[in-house]
Amino acid sequence: MEKHIFLAFDLGATSGRSILGTVADGKVEIKELTRFPNAVTELHGKYYWNLMGLYQALREGLVACNKEGIVPESIGIDTWGVDVVPIGEDGSILSMPRAYRDPYTVGMPEKYFEKISKEVVYDKTGIQIMNFNTLYQIFASMETGYVPMKEAKYLLFMPDALAYMLTGEKVCEYTISSTSQILDPRTKDFDKELLEAAGVDASVFSKPVMPGTVVGTLTDALAQYSRLGKVNVVSVAGHDTASAVAAVPALDENFAYLSSGTWSLMGIESKEPVITPETYELNYTNEGGVEGTTRFLKNICGMWLLEQCRKEWALSGKDYSYPEIVEMAMGAESFKAFVQPDDPSFANPPSMLEAIDAFCERTGQEKPANDAQVIRLIFESLALRYRQVLEDLDRIASHPIERLHIIGGGSKNRLLNQLTANAIGRKVIAGPSEATAIGNVMIQAMAAGVVSSLQEMRSIIHASIETEEFNPQFVEEWEVAYQKFVALK
Repeated sequence: MEKHIFLAFDLGATSGRSILGTVADGKVEIKELTRFPNAVTELHGKYYWNLMGLYQALREGLVACNKEGIVPESIGIDTWGVDVVPIGEDGSILSMPRAYRDPYTVGMPEKYFEKISKEVVYDKTGIQIMNFNTLYQIFASMETGYVPMKEAKYLLFMPDALAYMLTGEKVCEYTISSTSQILDPRTKDFDKELLEAAGVDASVFSKPVMPGTVVGTLTDALAQYSRLGKVNVVSVAGHDTASAVAAVPALDENFAYLSSGTWSLMGIESKEPVITPETYELNYTNEGGVEGTTRFLKNICGMWLLEQCRKEWALSGKDYSYPEIVEMAMGAESFKAFVQPDDPSFANPPSMLEAIDAFCERTGQEKPANDAQVIRLIFESLALRYRQVLEDLDRIASHPIERLHIIGGGSKNRLLNQLTANAIGRKVIAGPSEATAIGNVMIQAMAAGVVSSLQEMRSIIHASIETEEFNPQFVEEWEVAYQKFVALK
């Protein structure tokens, strides 16, 4: 079979990578070319992403591809959601993008709801209310007189802005647009009323294009600089989670997915959005997927708790590696105490260890006696929270959920995978850990006509990667633990 090679740029909040993906003989392989840092920068009380630094990193990735002696068939970019770049009428970039961690949006949803109610906003968009959603970023910018937003003729989400810098062409891709809380998932277009209430004209966003759309080709300058020529740039699933979910190696629809990392995103793939009074009360979200699907999901505070504890331990000279952490948890006693990972007290406390102790004390539980017990508590609490969310999904889904696919970096945590299988009482399939990059590559392959559908993509991924299965154990003990968990107040 003919070999097809694609270049994927996968950007996260702390780092980014350029990756070569090869599709041949019914399989896909990836190879990392470059890795580069990314960080939020504070300037005069505002928090920005270094867009020009990211653009330079993409240029270096193009050069690295040329040094491999490869001209890719296309290029795709995925990033985190919600943040936008203001573009002037003449096409100039008016400002570095404000970052979602900028506190200027705190309290803005409540102020916006004085114009359009919270219930109406959810009914229009099906997106859970979070203060950093694009809708409230725009509203906050206009309320505070932020000049680049006031002067913007166009707004581009992060992957679309980078594609614009590579090609000179402006598009809004569907999956990244869906994170904004401005997109109507039924019409798959932006809601004019929501934008006007935020203080901008609806024309700042163009009608979204679907994953697999060719944006344009590298500019003449980049084609010459990189020596790659006029390579196509493709809108993949621009939201990194959407690309990751596209890489779930499932052979049918009877699954739920868990994209596991600092945040755990747990959900199902639906042909239509699920927007009801129940999903509003549960604060579930409807985000865009490949082939016009909806990713109906819940954001869960994942390994954030452990990461914050690790920082505190490191300050006291205890710099535990992940293998050490897993070994410590395995040696700790089970079911001593639990926390609710999504409790507001864990959002960003001065001390996560103190917040865990305070939660245990408030709920009448014994505080962890040592670091190993803290780790065990976090792992077991996450597994039980996954069961709680899965029970909601069981009730809402139009199809049976027979297994859980865990993808992303967290899929390497074999202990947590087993605890999750125990808690949910059904099979867990772990992998791929590189789901986002693989999804990016395979959507480019679909744009090139190498594959014809999402299911064909998944069949190729299924044949290409090694997954690990975890079956439930100690079901009765975990049932008792779950009843204690759900009783926490």
